[in-house]
Amino acid sequence: MIDPKAAIDPNAELDEGVSVGPFTVIGPGVRIGKGTHIGPHAVIKGPTTIGENNRIFQFASVGEDPQDKKYAGEETRLEIGDRNVIREFTTINRGTAQDAVATRIGNDNLFMAYTHVAHDCQLGNHIIMANAASLGGHVVIGDWAILGGFTMAHQFSHIGAHSFCAMGSVINKDIPPYVTVSGHPARPYGINSEGLRRRDFSNSAIQNIKRGFKAIYKQQHTIDEALQALRLLQQDCPEIGLYIDFLEQSERGIVR
Repeated sequence: MIDPKAAIDPNAELDEGVSVGPFTVIGPGVRIGKGTHIGPHAVIKGPTTIGENNRIFQFASVGEDPQDKKYAGEETRLEIGDRNVIREFTTINRGTAQDAVATRIGNDNLFMAYTHVAHDCQLGNHIIMANAASLGGHVVIGDWAILGGFTMAHQFSHIGAHSFCAMGSVINKDIPPYVTVSGHPARPYGINSEGLRRRDFSNSAIQNIKRGFKAIYKQQHTIDEALQALRLLQQDCPEIGLYIDFLEQSERGIVR
């Protein structure tokens, strides 16, 4: 159902089953997949592609221009997958020509009220951003990561899969997969054991992931030495591969 008080540009494309609340504005270049529900007073600006069965709540701003002084009106994009929940007053900006040209969000993510996803961020699947968590530009987040309320991530930070950022964390370096961080600036405190159990990681895998954390943080290894230790662990635990890939690709250095 599309409320007659909604303002939908004739060049927007809405699949069957899309519902739009009153006073919502949908601009040209927006494509919305079937089953997506958009509440009242939301604003969606294109070029933006939104997949199927998403829920966008009232007063959300999706696909607005990037908050970057270099932006000069170039055509950039926002791409959102399926089954995401975007709560009240969330802001998600499009990309910039200086980087990926697109901000991308995967599937099954939850953005609680007042969260912010800046330009060129690349987010995976099953991510939770709690109330008022904010990402600077160019941030990359792996699957199943959780950002507690009021967490702030500096631009270009990478946050690994299955990691957990406690409430109010300030992230200015990369966070490896599985790691729990807290503080201002964020510091590592162990692995996200409870999250891994909830996702059916075996006890053996969790123990090996803990050993991997110790190799990175507790044994005074250099990164190269830690990688050597992790490759040995990987022989019995393929899940360690996430650590290895992340450390090999980290450009900002990891939280310490």
